[in-house]
Amino acid sequence: MQGARMRGDARPVILGYDAVSPLGTVLDEQWQVAADCGSGVGPLTRFPLREQFPVTIAGQVPSVDVGPYPFLRPREMAQWTSPVFLHGMLVVHRALERIGLSITPELAPRVGVTFSTAIGGLDAVLEADRQLSQQGRLPKPFVNPNSCINMVGGKISILTGAQGPISTTITACATGSTSMITGALFLQAGMADVVICGAVDFPLVEPIVAGFATMNGAYKHKPDDGDTPSRASRPFAQDRRGFVVSEGAACIVLATREFADVHGLSYRFELAGWDTTADAFHFVAPNPVTVSRCVRGAIAHAGIAPSDVDSVNAHAASTRVGDKIEADILHEVFGSAIPPVVANKSQLGHLMGASSAMESVLALEGMRRQVLLPTINHSPDPELPGLPLSLSCQCLEQEFVLKNAFGFGGCNACLVFRRV
Repeated sequence: MQGARMRGDARPVILGYDAVSPLGTVLDEQWQVAADCGSGVGPLTRFPLREQFPVTIAGQVPSVDVGPYPFLRPREMAQWTSPVFLHGMLVVHRALERIGLSITPELAPRVGVTFSTAIGGLDAVLEADRQLSQQGRLPKPFVNPNSCINMVGGKISILTGAQGPISTTITACATGSTSMITGALFLQAGMADVVICGAVDFPLVEPIVAGFATMNGAYKHKPDDGDTPSRASRPFAQDRRGFVVSEGAACIVLATREFADVHGLSYRFELAGWDTTADAFHFVAPNPVTVSRCVRGAIAHAGIAPSDVDSVNAHAASTRVGDKIEADILHEVFGSAIPPVVANKSQLGHLMGASSAMESVLALEGMRRQVLLPTINHSPDPELPGLPLSLSCQCLEQEFVLKNAFGFGGCNACLVFRRV
């Protein structure tokens, strides 16, 4: 793939998208909070905090009004206790509704699903383990299906009727981007005409959050530092101290250009290029060589030069090493002409496997509105000079946007979106 250019007529188009995040549950409202330099980070309330628990803040999705959606009401969701199912199904349903696409029996065999999750329904099996060990209660029949990592895609297939190729891509923090790449490959291989892509993760489960803290990845509040929760996530900042664990879901629907045109479906964007590489280096620390190759490969695959990129939606997890390597690579790829850089995690926290899907939605909305979102909580880092961060909401016409995503295990996935 690297170095190869894609024909214009082979580029998948983006029919539509939807999302829920710590910024809200309605897309327009989430955008407005972000444009107003707001934050979705607040106190962690998903579970009772033990004394001296290392993490006290998080990015939590507000409660969803399920009234308009019969398939999400308590009786229907009684067995699907993990929130990945409710929120994953919601964003997929709303994305298809926005597009005006009904998956009829005639279309169903040509509709694929790559909607994925990195952490999945581990909350269900952990709760079952506690009940078994403390009370001797055997797990309920739906515990294993809730924790089965590919069941999110399976439930979405059942919900929509999609009967084409189905795959669950798991590449840690790059899962959402890899879902889109896999979907694009299904389209190019002629295996599908439409693919439901995206990702969901709800990782605010006590041992998972604690585990991120003990590995020095998650932000840990210090009583004497004066930080408010909304200031905790600060990518590329001199005083960054790790990521804020967050939750959310985002769906992006891809299709062939021919399918969209034949069915009268409008589109404003295409997935112009992509690349994915493995670091073969370290389980969490990025490899500058393979990360750089991924960034360059995505740009080359889109058939453009680095100078054609109008903005960069950075991975920017707020870790000391990761942010430094990403900044260095942007200097290497773009030289002295780095386009404006946005770090959405400053407002969202880190949605784990759903992060790159959610950030792609915000990037696409920015292209549609010709607006660049801010990176909040920034303090200049002398070790990251010359990084042109977008520090306030600003008007900017964008034809090409580069989206970076780098996951644990050395899973890199870079996308190039184009406004058409």
